Amino acid sequence: MNESSEEKKRIAIFTGNARIGEVLGELSSIQLRPEDFSSPVALQMAISRIYNALLKSLEKGFKKKYVAEVKFTDALGNTIVFAVDLGEEPPPFSSNNVKARILVEIYEGED
Repeated sequence: MNESSEEKKRIAIFTGNARIGEVLGELSSIQLRPEDFSSPVALQMAISRIYNALLKSLEKGFKKKYVAEVKFTDALGNTIVFAVDLGEEPPPFSSNNVKARILVEIYEGED
């Protein structure tokens, strides 16, 4: 990297908390979205989508994965929540509640 590109980036570091848990790998694609609660019909469609995903998972078999649910507060005071896939082996932590450091690097990139 040359010196001019170094000047065109900014880095922000946030701290937060993470909760480590287990999910069944095939079920990680199941999500409820805010619009799924917009009407009774939308909720029924969401339940049908979840049911179909469960049936497909039963056909393939379940595989356990570990994930960390990371929460932190951004620069504007909003709570941000996201997940990090930790793999199929148990993580080497003594507790399920750990600290998280989030590094954000903002830069101009070539597409």
